[in-house]
Amino acid sequence: MVVLSSRGLASFAFNIITPRISPPSTFVPRRPMLSSRRHLPRTTIHRCSSLKLSSDVIANSVVFLETMDRSSAESLAGPFFGASLFPYLGFLYFLDYPGNGTPKGVTIGFATCLLFVFLTIPAAIGAQVGYGVSLADCDWLHGSAESLLTITNLVTTLSFKSAVDYEVRRRNREDVKLPESYNNYRPMINVVIVLTSLAFLTALYPIIATRGGASVHTPYLGGFLDVLPPSSFLPPSWTPIHSEPDNALTVATWIIHVSSLVEFLVAMGYCWKWADISNNMRWRGLTWGLLPLHTSGITAITYHLLYNSLPVLVPLQAALTLFGNSTAMYASYRLAVSNGWTVPSSWRSFLGELPFLPDYDQKGEIENTLIWRNAIEGEVGMQQSPFSSTLAGFEDLGEALSGDNNYLFVIKLFMGCAIMR
Repeated sequence: MVVLSSRGLASFAFNIITPRISPPSTFVPRRPMLSSRRHLPRTTIHRCSSLKLSSDVIANSVVFLETMDRSSAESLAGPFFGASLFPYLGFLYFLDYPGNGTPKGVTIGFATCLLFVFLTIPAAIGAQVGYGVSLADCDWLHGSAESLLTITNLVTTLSFKSAVDYEVRRRNREDVKLPESYNNYRPMINVVIVLTSLAFLTALYPIIATRGGASVHTPYLGGFLDVLPPSSFLPPSWTPIHSEPDNALTVATWIIHVSSLVEFLVAMGYCWKWADISNNMRWRGLTWGLLPLHTSGITAITYHLLYNSLPVLVPLQAALTLFGNSTAMYASYRLAVSNGWTVPSSWRSFLGELPFLPDYDQKGEIENTLIWRNAIEGEVGMQQSPFSSTLAGFEDLGEALSGDNNYLFVIKLFMGCAIMR
């Protein structure tokens, strides 16, 4: 392997890019043609200078990322996380457009993510002020805060599951009751209130159990799943290669993290299926738009697997969150436009005539909405989409658990996540 420094790389490229000029046989120059900069073509000089500048920037960036400390990582991630709020609000606005026919519980599920964002802030402040560490290094606060994201994805998944199951059974002419969360916000709002209250109690439990003496590494939920250490299952003569550091996540906190990823993946699968149910392929575009957010979650899991020792993953996760929220907003915008959404007149007076804004067509909007509502009520059948193939892997788990009721679905989901841990 040959390792080139930034200067060596520029010299190497210089020798490749610079044209070879062979003098006539009757002419012998007093000095080599390449010995002076003024004999080089101007474009070659500029190209080599740009290459050297680019290599220097890359080299300095690599050094910066390798030597980044936790404080610098969190400072770099802050603006990304803050900016990601605005496209997410746009995503919720377009998703809830009535013409989309989005199940109301799904909207509540995605909106609950805002609750996770705002309630995580005091938890992070408490970890920093109280213990001088980041939230990821304080297990009992970390687990309680992350459980709010699990609630978000769980409500979204259950709402999608109920709506998809209803539509499938209705089209098979089975006698099935319309889920309350299909066209009503209230049921899932009540579920969110109850589950958030339980999450709040899990944060209070360590304080009450220790009589106000919870330490930075007090385990989440008292570490009730960490009954026996891994060494208890090993022969006495076998010695573990290393012991986990104090900031390692407990089993309960790992279950919370893994379940969040799995729930979101299942919800994406149901979103993919909803395209066939609604006869609108824009729902599949929304599935792709949500994919960077799933990648952001995987980045967070990787950070914890490495015991929070690679700070560069923090701004990477933040950047993926901003990118994912932006793609989700754009995908939901395309979905809303396909279902008749138009720019309100108050917006046009502010935005003007921008080329990417849809033209106003009230008749088309009304017809689209009526077709959707009639199809939901069974008055008009929607033809099967010609693009009914599935996105491999997205629906496997949801398909396997589709025959279960919601309670059994949740139990199997969390048991599976515990085993994967």
